[in-house]
Amino acid sequence: MHTTIELADGFEISRVVTGLWQIADMERHGTTLDSVETAKYMQPYLDAGLTSFDMADHYGSSEIISGTFKNNLAEKNKVQLFTKWVPKPGKITREEVREAVNTALERMQQTSIDLMQFHAWYYPDPSWLDGLFYLKELKDEGLIKHLGVTNFDAAHLRIALASGIPIVSNQVCHSLIDQRALGNMTAVCRQYNVKLLAFGTLAGGFLTDAWLGKPEPKQAELNTWSQMKYKRFIDAAGGWEAYQHVLKTVRTVADKHKASIANIATRYILENPAVAAVIVGARLGKSEHIHDNRNMLDITLDPSDMETIKNALKKLQMIPGDCGDEYRKPPFLTASGDLSDHLETIPKAFTPVKTGHNREQIFSGTEWEEYAGYCRAVKVDNRIHVSGTTATHGSLRIGGNDPAAQTHFIIDKIEGAITSFGGTLADVIRTRIFVNELSDWEAVARAHGERFKDINPANTLVEAKLVGKGYMVEIEAEAVLSQ
Repeated sequence: MHTTIELADGFEISRVVTGLWQIADMERHGTTLDSVETAKYMQPYLDAGLTSFDMADHYGSSEIISGTFKNNLAEKNKVQLFTKWVPKPGKITREEVREAVNTALERMQQTSIDLMQFHAWYYPDPSWLDGLFYLKELKDEGLIKHLGVTNFDAAHLRIALASGIPIVSNQVCHSLIDQRALGNMTAVCRQYNVKLLAFGTLAGGFLTDAWLGKPEPKQAELNTWSQMKYKRFIDAAGGWEAYQHVLKTVRTVADKHKASIANIATRYILENPAVAAVIVGARLGKSEHIHDNRNMLDITLDPSDMETIKNALKKLQMIPGDCGDEYRKPPFLTASGDLSDHLETIPKAFTPVKTGHNREQIFSGTEWEEYAGYCRAVKVDNRIHVSGTTATHGSLRIGGNDPAAQTHFIIDKIEGAITSFGGTLADVIRTRIFVNELSDWEAVARAHGERFKDINPANTLVEAKLVGKGYMVEIEAEAVLSQ
C-alpha cells in the first residue's frame, strides 16, 4: 500500500497520521513539556515516512511543539501539520475566527495552516455555518491552505458542502467497535468527494494484544482519558464478552500475517474507500509504535480476512446515532460520560419574547417577518407553532441544490425554535412539507425520516410552488411540550 494519499489537489498526506492529543494528557497535572526537546521525538516519525501530525487548540502545547519541529527542518514542505478550532457554542463573529486562526499560526510559527479543522457543538444554532463561512474567507486570503471538519455527522457535512464550503476531510471516530462511518457518512463522502480521517482506530489501546483475554476492568482501574472514553464505546457496542470475541478473531487474522492486533484493526479501517488516513495517537518520548504503524501499511487483507472480521463484528451492536453524536446527545461517550469536561452550557438559538399572559414568540430577524407580520414561532400555553421554514440564514440560501441538505437545515431551524422554548424535537406532533418540484419528494422525505426516526409525527407532503428562487422545500411544524 502507498504510504501517502492525495487529500486534495497537490496536498499529499501520510496514510498514518500521528495524533498528538495525548500531549494534553501528559500536561494535565500542570507541567508544560519543553517544546525544543519534545520536538526531537517527532523526527523518527518523519524518518519512517509518517509525515502528517494532528493537533488542536486544546491539545496542550502540541501546536507549539509541532511548529518548532517543522521550522527546524531544512525541507519544511515534507511535514503536514493539521490543527483544529473548537469554539464554545454560541454566536461566532468574523473577528473571533480571525483571532483563532492567528493564534494557531503564532503557536505553530507558520504563515499558513496546512489543514484547519472545525468542530461544531450545537447544530440548531446556525452560528456553526457562520464559522465555516468566515474560515473560507481566511482560506481565500491564504491563511489556511485546506479546510476540514471534525466530528460532523453526515447531515451537517452535507449542508456545509452543498452550501459551497470547500471541505476536504471530516475527522471522525471509526474502528472495529464503531462502524457508524460506513452508513450515511460514506455516502455523503462519495457524493461530494470528501475523505475521512479516522481516529480511535485502536480504541484507546483496547484494540491491541495488551487486552486480549483480560478481565473487564473497573472504572477506577482505567488510567487515561482515552481508556475511560473507549470503555464506554465497548459497553455501548455490546459489552466485554462481544468485544473479546472480536479481539480473538482479529488475533487469528494477525497470526496469519505475522502482525499485531493493532496492525489488523487499523488496516481494516483503511479498507473503507472513504477513509484517507487513520490517526494513531503518540505519547512523544514515552510510547512509540512507529515501525509497527509503518509496517501495517504493507499488510494486504484478502477477501477471506475481511469476511472473517466482518462475521465477528456481527456480535457487536451498532454505536447509537451518527458520527460525532457522542458529543451532542445521550449517551455521551466521552471520558466523563457527559459534556462536563468540555462545556459549561449551551446557549439557546433564539431568545423568546413574552407577548401575552400565556404567549411567547420568537423572531429570527428576517425582513420577511417584519413586512409580512409574522414570527418564526409562537408558544401558547404548552403548544408551539413553527412557521413555514425555508433553508434561509440571514441573506443566504443554505444547502445549494441539494434537497436533503435544505431539509436538514430547515429541521435544524425548527429544532432551534422549539428548544429555545424549552422543548425538544421529540415534542413535535405534526409536520407539513411543501416541495417545489415533486421529483425531490423522496430525498426530502428520507431526510425528514432520519431526523424524526422514533418520533414519527403526523405528516403531510405536497407539491407547491414556493416563494423565493432556489428554494426546494418548506416545512412547518407543531409541537406540544411534554412538561
